[in-house]
Amino acid sequence: MATPPPNMEAGPPQVVVQPPGTDMTGICFKDQLWLSSYPLDRNMVFDYFAISPFYDWTCNNEQLRQRAIHPLDISHLSKMTGIEYMLVDVKEPHLFVIRKQKRDSPEKVTAMMTYYVMDGSIYQAPQLCNVFAARVDRAIHHIHKAFTTASSNLEKIGYVDPENETAAPEPKASKETIDLREFNRVNQILQLLLRKLPPAPPPPPFPEGYVPVSTGEAENGSETQQAGEPQQPPVDPIIDQGPAKRMKF
Repeated sequence: MATPPPNMEAGPPQVVVQPPGTDMTGICFKDQLWLSSYPLDRNMVFDYFAISPFYDWTCNNEQLRQRAIHPLDISHLSKMTGIEYMLVDVKEPHLFVIRKQKRDSPEKVTAMMTYYVMDGSIYQAPQLCNVFAARVDRAIHHIHKAFTTASSNLEKIGYVDPENETAAPEPKASKETIDLREFNRVNQILQLLLRKLPPAPPPPPFPEGYVPVSTGEAENGSETQQAGEPQQPPVDPIIDQGPAKRMKF
């Protein structure tokens, strides 16, 4: 919208104040001189907000200030249309939340931005989509860092690339590092288990009159059995000792 040429007869030209930008989340405003001169409460917080770069001088609140009306008077703001500021939350003297909104009718209001005054410092609250985007970027960063660490550990223990898996591996003389502390810990556990287990029982004695067959005779007997007639399977003297050798109860 073009600005009309100034009227030289009426006086000096008026300076047109540009409205603040939409994204001013990187700006923090604090006027220590004003804070030391005036109390920061629900009645004076809007005057303090009006000297910050977040304030839109074309809002309806400024028109009420020029008419010597309290800029937060809802009875007058509800009858106007356009940009306005509302004090939505107060926790004196530390926190004040101010919302910038567009009023189309007494009942229809569209929220635009939110500002908060915390201990004398004014900030613009980030939009919800920006908060989600920042959280997602942070999560992706940590996930990427975790996968990078995991892949470096896999390469140390002998990770093989699937694309180069068909290639013949070159023999390398590698020595496995042994953790002496882990080795001693496992050795102590095994020794403790051996102490808790009972000793192994001795083997059963051979029956009376049994002579163990030597290895050479056993091999010759097997060859004779394969060449000659089939013989009955040998009787195990330990399992089947006959009725005379069995124990009586």
